[in-house]
Amino acid sequence: MPIDSSDALVVGVDFGTLSGRAVVVRVSDGAELGSAAHDYRHGVVDRVLPASGRPLPPSWALQVPSDYVDVLRTAVPEAIEAAGVDPRDVRGIGTDFTACTMVPTTAEGVPLCELPEFATDPHAYVKLWRHHAAQGQADRINHLAAKRQETWLPRYGGLISSEWEFAKGLQILEEAPRVYAAMEHFVEAADWIVWQLTGRYIRNVCTAGYKGIYQDGAYPSADFLRELNPGFERFVSDKLDHPLGRLGDRAGGLSARAAAWTGLPEGIAVAVGNVDAHVTAPAAQAVEPGQMVAIMGTSTCHVMNGAVLREVPGMCGVVEDGIIPGLWGYEAGQSGVGDIFGWFVDHSVPGEYHVQARERGISVHEHLTELASGQMAGEHGLIALDWHSGNRSVLVDHELSGLVLGQTLATRAEDVYRALIEATAFGTRTIIDTFNHAGVPVTELVVAGGLLRNALLMQIYADVTNLPLSTIGSEQGPALGSAIHAAVAAGAHADIREAAAAMGSVRRGVYQPIPENVEAYERLFTEYTRLHDYFGRGGNDVMHRLRASGRAGISSPTTQEGQE
Repeated sequence: MPIDSSDALVVGVDFGTLSGRAVVVRVSDGAELGSAAHDYRHGVVDRVLPASGRPLPPSWALQVPSDYVDVLRTAVPEAIEAAGVDPRDVRGIGTDFTACTMVPTTAEGVPLCELPEFATDPHAYVKLWRHHAAQGQADRINHLAAKRQETWLPRYGGLISSEWEFAKGLQILEEAPRVYAAMEHFVEAADWIVWQLTGRYIRNVCTAGYKGIYQDGAYPSADFLRELNPGFERFVSDKLDHPLGRLGDRAGGLSARAAAWTGLPEGIAVAVGNVDAHVTAPAAQAVEPGQMVAIMGTSTCHVMNGAVLREVPGMCGVVEDGIIPGLWGYEAGQSGVGDIFGWFVDHSVPGEYHVQARERGISVHEHLTELASGQMAGEHGLIALDWHSGNRSVLVDHELSGLVLGQTLATRAEDVYRALIEATAFGTRTIIDTFNHAGVPVTELVVAGGLLRNALLMQIYADVTNLPLSTIGSEQGPALGSAIHAAVAAGAHADIREAAAAMGSVRRGVYQPIPENVEAYERLFTEYTRLHDYFGRGGNDVMHRLRASGRAGISSPTTQEGQE
């Protein structure tokens, strides 16, 4: 029976890369009544393990699962308090997570890193989405799938990412067989957190399809896995396979333990888990074909719906019902965006800029943006490649690296900062062009995430893509999207479309392309594409050689002794 939605509330919780955010939302109109955030105590573990100080190799990125539970204990009660509402009026809770973020667990869902015998083994920890150390395993998966002409490979643009479930699982088998043997379940964090909330493990169809190579009702065959590695033959049946839940469905009721954590009523609806990017589409009222949502933060994920199935080179995946039931959900992405800007500010901006920003009471990002805003398109004479975290789409190669071309002794920090912004815009343009050429037209770009507050960046994206740029109306897009799914799971709305129309928020066409900038960026994009193809499509393999050289240097005895 539909519930009375006049005063009913739901909670959405967004688990990001560095923190978790909770928002209390009214189901009748999407009003956000209160929110709170909680930073992960351990953040991203990419240098040393917290339990032992054991150093980690390059390209590793781990997390500590107890940090996620702390979000439930802290952010949810604080959001309820900030909203000034009675928690008894909350009818459901929904969650979203970064993906592909994987948790190796016991049969009961206990993360292996919490067991004393595995506390010092990095493979027992959560492998964050940006853990790229399984690139070798991903390369072998891709080579074998292409050789065998596996029918699922074109659904992922012809390449499987090192970020995904099978590459990460194979890495554990080959590098930590003791951990692999003890691992009863290899769980997406999106599903693990729902398991913690309900006491019931159920896989969501979104991560299974996009990150778990689940297509047309099946995972890759045992025969394929055996050819990869004989010990990997039963990976699906023994470690991965589990009942699937549709998006917007009720995964179960809130357990007594989770009710004590959150302060919410026991038994309320808990929605099936979801991915932070995909859950944002209904929050931005971008549920129709042609509306591409770019969720821009440390990285950017591009999602959109399509009425037809097409094979798009380099896409991260296409999944039936992957975003909205009844449509094909497409995904692409860029591994580094905000991370690149942050790296540049932290490591490459002269101290005088930091002093100037501090004296003005603004951030260095804001200071550089103001300086760069005074330039005309192309005035700095630079072109950059946005591959500091590798390339997710359309090359699907995390061994690539960043580049800035055209620097002289006259180049200033604001020049490079603007060139890096433009490079990320060119990366998005490359993705959009690839979709258009494949017969999945992009007609509108809708931006969500923290970077939409940078007006210069937004205008550059509109100019580079030559598309009207809309922005989500909420500062908590993924959390609002999770709340929308919670409302459906609780029965407050009939389906995700209806809930999106009532609770979502978008500002249409906020940024329009400026014709003279479009023309200038068209010329620069031609140069970007030449560099993109030269370094990314085999014209020059120097980036791969440099990455291999760096790994060899770090693992050499001399380097290890120097670190000690």
